[in-house]
Amino acid sequence: MKHSNPRLPLLPMEPYYRTVVWGGEAIFAFKGEEARGSAIGESWEVSDLEGCESLVSADGKEFAGTLLSELCRDHAEALLGRRLLNVRMTRFPLLIKIIDAEKELSIQVHPDDYMAYRRHGSSGKTEMWYTLSAADDACIYSGLQRSVTPEALREHIANGSVMSLLAKFRPVPGDYFYLPAGRIHSLGHSMVLEIQQPSDITYRIFDYNRPGLDGKPRSLHIDEALEATDFRVHEDYRRHREPIPGREQVLQECPHFIATVVNFDNAPVSIAVSRYTSPRVLVATAGEGRVTDDLGNTVHLRRGHTVIVPATTPEVTLIPDTPDFEVVTAYIP
Repeated sequence: MKHSNPRLPLLPMEPYYRTVVWGGEAIFAFKGEEARGSAIGESWEVSDLEGCESLVSADGKEFAGTLLSELCRDHAEALLGRRLLNVRMTRFPLLIKIIDAEKELSIQVHPDDYMAYRRHGSSGKTEMWYTLSAADDACIYSGLQRSVTPEALREHIANGSVMSLLAKFRPVPGDYFYLPAGRIHSLGHSMVLEIQQPSDITYRIFDYNRPGLDGKPRSLHIDEALEATDFRVHEDYRRHREPIPGREQVLQECPHFIATVVNFDNAPVSIAVSRYTSPRVLVATAGEGRVTDDLGNTVHLRRGHTVIVPATTPEVTLIPDTPDFEVVTAYIP
């Protein structure tokens, strides 16, 4: 691992696009780009998971084309910061996706850190969804709506009625859902920004008896899912926020990440970075504008596009070029 270069520039990212059985083509329209295929359900904006890696885009100056994993290896301290490097991190600590669920995701659940490490040698998968768009028939399942035993849950899975146990919502932009490991969930006919731990471990509970892309039924993971599931019933599955122009709002704070959002009143907004000793990911969720650091590096940021701000950058200034410019950020507490 190298520790060269005390500073890195802003890093605009090129995503990894993932084809899935429930995907569509809306991600490209959202980004203002030509479609690059059908059934594209996920745009992995920031990822160093092997086989699904994002890289620095052509606007990234001397680092254009560099994989995120290579930056973590060769410029670890400049990118991640000494705190994360010394404490626990040798890879990028977040996985950021745009998800287009043209059809329904499987009913699924993710393991916590303990179970994921014991079974897979991996981190767990706590995540959140920030709603970007929703069709009239959009739905999100998030958590149990009533108490149920593991045995009863298994019976409902077997007879195809598991959805009747889940809290169901019709999402609208501005809604967001915190999905800690263990919370059963699904999504359909909508687009979300997903902020999560860097893990791709999913236990499918029910998949509507549909074939996968290869024409064969997709695997279910019932025993693992029952072990992972949090059987508690909660009251705060959905959260909604109204924009407050000119300031940064915290959406979600948990041990694995802090997510915030910035709206504008025609004036720039500055955000501290190195003060939190963590890299910060910026995703434009509406409109367009610019991101500028203290060295004068500037990146144009438009809807559906992402910039990583290295941990050693003191602060950045977000400058709106359209009145609807909105930026969601994520960093490590």
